[in-house]
Amino acid sequence: MDERAPVTELTAVRRSVVGTGEDNRGQLERLEGGAMVSALRSGLGADQLSAEQTYFNDIYLLAPVGYFVLGLDTTILQMNVVGADVLGVPRANPARLPLRQFVAERFHGDFDAMVRNALNTSQPQQCGVQICRVPGQQGFAATLRASADASAQAIRVVLELAEGKLAALERSEERFRRIVHTAEEGIWEIDATARTSFVNPKMASMLGYAIEDMLGQPLVAFMDEEGRSILEQNIARRQRGMAERHEFKFLRSDGGDLWTSLITNPIYDADGAYLGALALVTDVTASRANSELIWQKANYDALTALPNRHMFHDRLNYEVRKAQREGLQLALLFIDLDDFKQVNDTLGHEQGDCVLIEAARRISNCVRTSDTVARLGGDEFTVILPALEQTAGIERIAQNMLTQLTRPFLLEAGAPTISASIGIALYPNDGHAPEELLRNADQAMYAAKSGGSNRYSYFTAELQMAALQRLQTTLDLRGALVAQQFELHYQPIVHLASGRIERAEALLRWRHPERGLLAPADFLPQAETGGMMLEVGDWVFRHAARQAQQWQQAFGSAFQISVNFSAAQLRGEAALYSGWCEHVQQLALSPHSMVIEIKESVLADGVTRVVERLRCLRETGLQVALDNFGNGHASLSHLKQFGIDQLKLDRSFLADIVTDSGELAMCEALVVMAHKLGLRVVAEGVETAAQCALLRLTGCDYVQGYVYAGALTPEQFEQLYRKGLPELDHF
Repeated sequence: MDERAPVTELTAVRRSVVGTGEDNRGQLERLEGGAMVSALRSGLGADQLSAEQTYFNDIYLLAPVGYFVLGLDTTILQMNVVGADVLGVPRANPARLPLRQFVAERFHGDFDAMVRNALNTSQPQQCGVQICRVPGQQGFAATLRASADASAQAIRVVLELAEGKLAALERSEERFRRIVHTAEEGIWEIDATARTSFVNPKMASMLGYAIEDMLGQPLVAFMDEEGRSILEQNIARRQRGMAERHEFKFLRSDGGDLWTSLITNPIYDADGAYLGALALVTDVTASRANSELIWQKANYDALTALPNRHMFHDRLNYEVRKAQREGLQLALLFIDLDDFKQVNDTLGHEQGDCVLIEAARRISNCVRTSDTVARLGGDEFTVILPALEQTAGIERIAQNMLTQLTRPFLLEAGAPTISASIGIALYPNDGHAPEELLRNADQAMYAAKSGGSNRYSYFTAELQMAALQRLQTTLDLRGALVAQQFELHYQPIVHLASGRIERAEALLRWRHPERGLLAPADFLPQAETGGMMLEVGDWVFRHAARQAQQWQQAFGSAFQISVNFSAAQLRGEAALYSGWCEHVQQLALSPHSMVIEIKESVLADGVTRVVERLRCLRETGLQVALDNFGNGHASLSHLKQFGIDQLKLDRSFLADIVTDSGELAMCEALVVMAHKLGLRVVAEGVETAAQCALLRLTGCDYVQGYVYAGALTPEQFEQLYRKGLPELDHF
């Protein structure tokens, strides 16, 4: 539309804001209310302050006179379009300029008196002043009317230029023409039939149309189906005289979405008949996209695109409340991938991410579209199965997940296989609160993993008791070191050829003040998950070294003590155990007096790090023994790669060694191979004299087991050493 639009069009814009047939001053005075201004300085909450800001925009934004909200120091807190135009400053007033600055100096006294009187009386105050955009320059005469808001914490000021009525009208029309056609917001007017009667250039540009292409077009031509449905509701409200402020989506000429913030006011004629509506339109597409991106990141996992922990908790809360209302059951599945860390360590994190993405897809394919699959983090997933009338289908879903997850994952670097452990908790049987259900499903998963993995387990009361006991154990562990509740027992390691005790394995025990003497299996898992394994391991090594010092003095300098070294210790920093060599030197011990035992499964815990840690240990002079060798985790090539000094055969080799010649041959082959590599061999778990006799024939160096003794206190160990071992019948 031409910028020289008829005055009648701009008059329609003005009428929509301040009405017709009445003096502008009276109209504004009736619109003014104390609540809006008081919000600015009275410490209202953000939501209420936003509401008051909306109130100001709706009523005063396009008023044909200047309107200001001032602080007590006359700083301009808010101003409308005309006010900003008169002063020549941005409407947001970023410089925090006071209105007094724009009053000519010779009128300061009158201005100050008006402000003072306005704050001390309930009657509006008025004065004539000279308004100057730049101090010292020629300004223009204006009339100011001021009144305090209800809280007396802010001042409302109306500014009218002191011109003749015709000049004022012409100036006002020119100002509105300039405002409408250069405004940064779109202005859109529709008639009573919801057809476009006026748009400004900004509005047409936002939608990608020429002004003439929009005039006369129905509003629905710029909407999708959802928008048309909303429009019908909005028109009905406008015809009842209701102003609106909301976000709305329009369709651009290129088919793209234009998200806008609308301030819409109905237009009436002098008789109160509905003529249409006028909207102030702001493009919020970019900010909405940013908000959606922020929301997406806050609620969805970036790797798998599944709901994350935050959204999972929202969904679980919603589904539990719904189940309560409708009297239905709900199942919560807690899924943990087995052996995933091995994939990460051997193939790399990028390939590990591919496994997680594919695992998420396979899990999602096993459930209904109404179910929720979420990733809590790492390799942990959850599934919410709501609105269950019967639980028969839960096991089918869980078993299908296990089957799908055991299929090989086809990756660029290989085709690894994993499995999963699934814990299942039911509402309301296993808990009424969402947090309780999640905790119980987690415990059920823990039971499934402890039972051998690649299985599912339901939550039971027994599981809950075990979970509470594990928690209490973790809490008690924190004080066990300080209270000196740990002690070491020792199992003899016997040299087969001589029949003498030449070594011992240190075995940790916890003398709990309430539960009595606890074996490692009763508390070490909690020590590891609680982050205490390094401290406990350090205590074990130092006490075992002191015991080695005493027994070398009593039994000879060749006596060795071995201590177990966990995967958690290998993953820790080398500095945490670098003081061991110094401790051994202070005790005047040879470093070879101490043997570090690592389980064969540790070799799969990240080859690079394990090699580095073992290298650091062996450089201090400590020896390294590979425990549980032969249960399938390590290959023969690992023995040289990792710098092993001793080999401990897994007890599974000995179960059938007496009756199965194949097992005996296997043991003999392993012993020969170890000797070729310069390693000494210890057979652990030896329980009978017959096993001892056969192991002696294979050339095995040492045996350890109940055939001689179990774990002994230091006093019991010394008594056995001095007394000597009993002779075995088969020797």
